Amino acid sequence: MDILSNLLMPVVDLKLLGLIAVGTFAGIYVGAIPGLSVTMAVSILISFTFSWDVYPALALMIGIYMGGVYGGSRTAILLNIPGAPSAIATAMDGFPLAQQGRAGEAIGIVTVVSFIGGFIGILALALFAPSLSDFAIRFQPRDFMLLAVMGILLVGSLSGESLVKGVFSGALGIAIGAVGMDPLTVQDRFVFGIDELRGGVSFVAVMIGMFGVAEALSQLHSVNTPAVKQKISRIIPAWPMVRKHLPLGLQTSTIGTIVGALPGTGGDIAALMAYDYAKRTTRNPETPFGKGAVEGLVAPETANNAAVGGAFIPMMTLGIPGDAVTAIMIGALFIHGLNPGPMLMVEQPHMFWFIVGSLMLANCFMLLFGLTGIKLFVKIVELPRTVLIPVILVLSIVGAYAVNNSVTDVYWMLGFGVFGYFMKEYGYPLGPIILGVILSRLLDDNWRRAIISEQESFGGLMRGIVSSPLSLCLFTVVVLIILSSTPAWKMLRRKRTA
Repeated sequence: MDILSNLLMPVVDLKLLGLIAVGTFAGIYVGAIPGLSVTMAVSILISFTFSWDVYPALALMIGIYMGGVYGGSRTAILLNIPGAPSAIATAMDGFPLAQQGRAGEAIGIVTVVSFIGGFIGILALALFAPSLSDFAIRFQPRDFMLLAVMGILLVGSLSGESLVKGVFSGALGIAIGAVGMDPLTVQDRFVFGIDELRGGVSFVAVMIGMFGVAEALSQLHSVNTPAVKQKISRIIPAWPMVRKHLPLGLQTSTIGTIVGALPGTGGDIAALMAYDYAKRTTRNPETPFGKGAVEGLVAPETANNAAVGGAFIPMMTLGIPGDAVTAIMIGALFIHGLNPGPMLMVEQPHMFWFIVGSLMLANCFMLLFGLTGIKLFVKIVELPRTVLIPVILVLSIVGAYAVNNSVTDVYWMLGFGVFGYFMKEYGYPLGPIILGVILSRLLDDNWRRAIISEQESFGGLMRGIVSSPLSLCLFTVVVLIILSSTPAWKMLRRKRTA
């Protein structure tokens, strides 16, 4: 009875209900604006809510978090500018759909599958939090290193027709991510005596430049071409379409929940892994991936929304943040005199069930708000290019500046935008660059921790991988991914299909 009353507290208390609704609505539009991250919004909220009671403060933060993760897909589909890193994979098939006049259909599909993914993640939080947290805590640095290697191998799915160009782009992204002061030795890397490079290159500046400015420059070639009229006869996807993609959505939701539960990963890595999984397992999609495949929307959006529930698992059971937003929420709980971790589940279980109830309600509001206003929102795509290109550039400049209030980030964004434009013109994919920047730090830090823990013995590291069931499982997956990218494997698969 106590569990039910705490689950329903956000529903029966009108103040909490209103705060979750306002937070979710605001989160959708914060997430949709490049550079205005959910992390930034939640961190700003702490300064306004520290004097509040803990329940209203958490209700507002949870609403913004849930809405913001979904909101990043809006501009990814409409403008090819991911509002958040977790929407990078969504842009790969969402924007081609918008160019075909199907932006409303794409947003409708994304909204429904995001709700399904969010529900699966929250359900896992409610049912399996202790067991999943025990699994996550078993990860050693070598396991995170192997996870990063798995992520880097996703360039095969993001490379388009040329794997060589994809590998080059991924390696370039890793190099960009390594720029700045080494966090372990405090030595300069790729700085070349320029002080502005010591702090590293802002990932958001790279992302907005590569996707936003490069897209605006590409559209200059067709500035007089009439805009594609969007067909918005049906926003809510038909049940046969949902049923067809439900098995894939459930599988990628599971990937998102597990990856989200691993400390330091988050929805961006979960979305890219889910996209790769969909591309490898989907046989004969109606539309090729990268050209507007519905599976390319279902997989990343179910995964990044499921990762929200997953990120709360280590936070609530171990006191370890699953991502940047839950790290801030741990700070908020400390401010209110609570200590996240195993004892919180024992001493104050009502807080756990309140958070589960708030997440579930925010997920419902996300579905409601996500399906309203689409007809007005897709009008952005129908704007003349003479209006749309300046809008994209202004959004890009505001987004790049807003992260660190730094004009230097704006210069980086414009530079990477021009560079990304030429890469697109010569057929180099931009997705692997962003993937490399995201995973560079995870790979670098955990490789060095793993090798240092074995007294810098590579043989010792390999023995550790072979002797640990978890590490051996991840290593086997890495080997299988490498083998599946070889011409011999593809030839064998074609023969089996024939």
